[in-house]
Amino acid sequence: MIRIIDKLFLFIYSIAIGVISVFIACIGFEWIREDDLNDMVTELYRNDSFLIATIIVGLVLLVLSLRFFVVSLKRSSSTAPSIDQRTDFGDIRISIETIENLALKAAAKQRGVKDLKARIQASDSGLNIILRAVVDGENSIPSLTEEIQKAVKEHVEEIAGIPVTNVAVFVANVIQSAPNKSRVE
Repeated sequence: MIRIIDKLFLFIYSIAIGVISVFIACIGFEWIREDDLNDMVTELYRNDSFLIATIIVGLVLLVLSLRFFVVSLKRSSSTAPSIDQRTDFGDIRISIETIENLALKAAAKQRGVKDLKARIQASDSGLNIILRAVVDGENSIPSLTEEIQKAVKEHVEEIAGIPVTNVAVFVANVIQSAPNKSRVE
């Protein structure tokens, strides 16, 4: 949500800076005559409502500038979320996306699974893996989900070396397999 607000602020800030840049360029190219500029400034000081609007716009631009300055100083979170481990030889970082792919690979090997999505939650005690699956409906759903849970837990723990505390399987749908058409000759 904050990123969306920052993008909106950046858009507004860019428009305002663009307008100010065009105005300054027009003055530099002498497209706005000195007399017209003097008249504008004189009108600005005579009209209280325009003066208040100018103050508000100036303060908003100042606040936006300060916001972008603070955001630019924050440490970038552009690195992918990962799970960090320390070994005798150094640090190991495994991305959450890697764990998702390992879980999907293990679950996809199970017969009767048609479509999968995975979400990983890391905690101090281990990984919580949530799988969303579409199954074919020809196998028992409880036994199929138990096989998926067991296969995913074993595969992720073996390959990544990270304990898996929970594997939750949500069966989102059952798809009907196409009936075999009998052919009469």
